[in-house]
Order: sequence, then structure tokens, then C-alpha cells
Amino acid sequence: MNINATLLAQTIMFALFVWFCMKFVWTPIIAALEERKKQIADGLADAERAKHDLELAAKRAAEILREAKEKSADILAGGEKRASEIIEAAKDQARTEGDRIITGAKAEIDQEVFRAKEQLRTQVSAIALAGASKILGREIDAKAHNDLLDKLVAEI
Repeated sequence: MNINATLLAQTIMFALFVWFCMKFVWTPIIAALEERKKQIADGLADAERAKHDLELAAKRAAEILREAKEKSADILAGGEKRASEIIEAAKDQARTEGDRIITGAKAEIDQEVFRAKEQLRTQVSAIALAGASKILGREIDAKAHNDLLDKLVAEI
């Protein structure tokens, strides 16, 4: 065999190999590469979308946290206001109750003073009768002179 015939046969075989590779091997490899390229592009787009969603979620979380802090501050302020209202109401109720107790005590004192005066009048009239009976030298009948005693108690 001749070098030219070998070279020609190798060239024909190489051309057949290239044609076979282009027809049956190259097309699936290019398709696989294109599919992989598409998957990578989709993954990058998804990653960008996820990053954007994460930023939005972080902003929303910060806003929700701020709203929660404001709401808790409002609730605390309302609680403090309600507590001061309850304290003021209790103070007013205590003042009212104290005034009522003082008024009752004054009324009771007035009654006791009145009873003491009545008792004192009765004792004074008894002493006056005893003194008058000694002065007159005879005993005065309390039943007979009841009107006189009532007048004397009323004057005292």
C-alpha cells in the first residue's frame, strides 16, 4: 500500500467520523449544553427573584416589628392611663367613704351628747328635788309633781 492511499483512506474515514459525530453525537451534546445553559439562567433568575423577595420580606418584617412596637407602646400607655383612672376612682371612693364615716361618727357623737345632756338633766332634776325636799323638810312626790319636773328638765 501506498502512503497516498492510506492518507486518502484515513481522510475518508475521518470525514465519516466527523459526519457521524455531527449527526449522532454533537446534536445531543449541544442540546444538553443548551438545556444546562437554560437551567443555569433559570436558577440565576430564581436566585435574583428570591433575593428580591428576601429584601421585601425583610422590609415587611421590619414594618411589622415597628407596628408591633407602636401597638405595644399604645397598649402600655392605655394600661397606665387605666391604672391612674382606677387609682383616682379608688381615691374618690375612699374620700366618699371617709366622709360618710365621719358624718356617721358626728351623728353618733351628737346622739351621745344629747343622751348625756338628757341624763344630766334627769340627774340635776333629781338632785334639785332632793335639795328642795330637804329645804322644805318634807318629801316631794315625784308622781304628783311630774309636770313640774318636766318643766324643770326643759328649762335646764
